[in-house]
Amino acid sequence: MDIMFCVECGSTEKKMVGNICIDCFLKDFQMIEIPERIEVQICSHCNSKLEEGKWSEENIPEEEIIYRALERNIQIDDEVENEIINLEIDQMKGTIASCYVEVVGEVYDTQIEETHDTEVKILKTVCPTCSKLQAGYYESVIQFRADNREIKNEEYAKADEVVERTLIKQSKKDKLAYCPQIAKLKEGYDYYIGSLKSGRKVAEALTDEFGGVVKESPRLISEDKSTGKGLYRIWISVRIPEAEIDDFIEYENKIIQITSVSKNSFVGIDIKTNKKHNIPMKNMEEIKLVKKSEEIETATVISKSPQFIQILDRIDYSTVDLDMKEEYNEINVGEEVKLIRINNNIYLLN
Repeated sequence: MDIMFCVECGSTEKKMVGNICIDCFLKDFQMIEIPERIEVQICSHCNSKLEEGKWSEENIPEEEIIYRALERNIQIDDEVENEIINLEIDQMKGTIASCYVEVVGEVYDTQIEETHDTEVKILKTVCPTCSKLQAGYYESVIQFRADNREIKNEEYAKADEVVERTLIKQSKKDKLAYCPQIAKLKEGYDYYIGSLKSGRKVAEALTDEFGGVVKESPRLISEDKSTGKGLYRIWISVRIPEAEIDDFIEYENKIIQITSVSKNSFVGIDIKTNKKHNIPMKNMEEIKLVKKSEEIETATVISKSPQFIQILDRIDYSTVDLDMKEEYNEINVGEEVKLIRINNNIYLLN
């Protein structure tokens, strides 16, 4: 029977690994390999890091970035089992961290320990997103307009609040959820929004608040030289309705007083039949404003009969007879009532 011996030390009593004993094998064996110096690029503004050509995550503590860099650069030999790796930062000098790596593992059922010294250098730079932020970059413009009327100061104030609230919410998942510029034009405000995704969220929030219609219009601004594709910015028109709550509109031959405005519809009461109607916002072009709420007048009831209710017209102090309706039964002589004049007709309002 052949006796195996180590070709390096001649031992015949130790466990063999190939043609050498385990001691001779382990003498030059390294459980891990790690570079003497590791460089990590991080953004000086948001602490996101560059890995394999991609910027990922943000606001990671510098210490955690160093530990992740060490972990990422450790290569463990296939022969090692049950390894335990301990990482330590000895000291920081400026942007260079002196680090200590300790490994305990098993190689061919033999437990061994190993230590390595390395350093991690942090290279401060600016990621593309933060570079865009600094440059006032934007992908979309929200054009806040009103249909056939001027926007009121309180509506501008509410719109500013809606834009700010939406962008704060979006910023948790979109770094470009910001507004670098607001152009205050005679016809309305233009809100410049960093990303198209957040721009669309802002437009949606504005229509939730004011109602109206949204239209997008892409504009070619340049060409990406690397791909040959066009680079676009998107103009998003948010046009809020001309008619407001308590105004009077004409729709499908009905005169309707608006009681509420939502993202998708107007709700109002037919002043002739007292019936409730829901008008889709998409039909805004078919709606005609006939009277503003400011034009509502008051009159005094001077008499009632089963057929008529008589009021005193305060413009010329003439009497006007209106057909009696069930809803007028609770009105007493001498009371003041509200009315609206539309197309030479007078309508009492509930």
